Amino acid sequence: MGGYPPGMPGGKPLAFDPIEEARRQWDAHGWADASPGMAMVTSIMRVHQVLIGRVDRVLAGLNLSFARYEVLMLLLFSRKGALPLGKVGSRLQVHPASVTNVVNRLEADGLLRRVPHPSDGRTTLAEITPAGRKLGRTATEALNTDVFEATGLTGRQLEQLFGLLRRVRQAEGDFGPAAGAGAGVPNSLTP
Repeated sequence: MGGYPPGMPGGKPLAFDPIEEARRQWDAHGWADASPGMAMVTSIMRVHQVLIGRVDRVLAGLNLSFARYEVLMLLLFSRKGALPLGKVGSRLQVHPASVTNVVNRLEADGLLRRVPHPSDGRTTLAEITPAGRKLGRTATEALNTDVFEATGLTGRQLEQLFGLLRRVRQAEGDFGPAAGAGAGVPNSLTP
């Protein structure tokens, strides 16, 4: 997979890198101190468009959005296959209203069900169904093949990029400084 999103003129690559040209213009207009950051941010935003397009194409055939896929996988990875709705939102870093919408759609499709918390009557759990487990695994196999293993980068480059982006996410407060590989992962998310 790869290529250009629908709507790209002629579906052909440009003869120049527009972000590099923007960087050159930034430098020429006296913003040289900001041009590396502008190029990085703009590049990430473009790569985001490319990757979302690839993910959407893979998941569309399975009637899933990436948000729906993430919820299925979060539940599939949880020890009991169920989590409180509030935890789903916090773990995926999304607003509670977004979680409700995604859970409603997954429940309507029979991929999860809402169940009462066994010891807290105020809490509702989202619990993955066997159909949800099966679809989550099928989607993961397709994403692994067509997206995650087809980035065009080496394993070392992927690790370097992940490390750099992790630093940006940490600086934005996604997680604390003590959070190392696997550190602080809640037991409910361990296999």
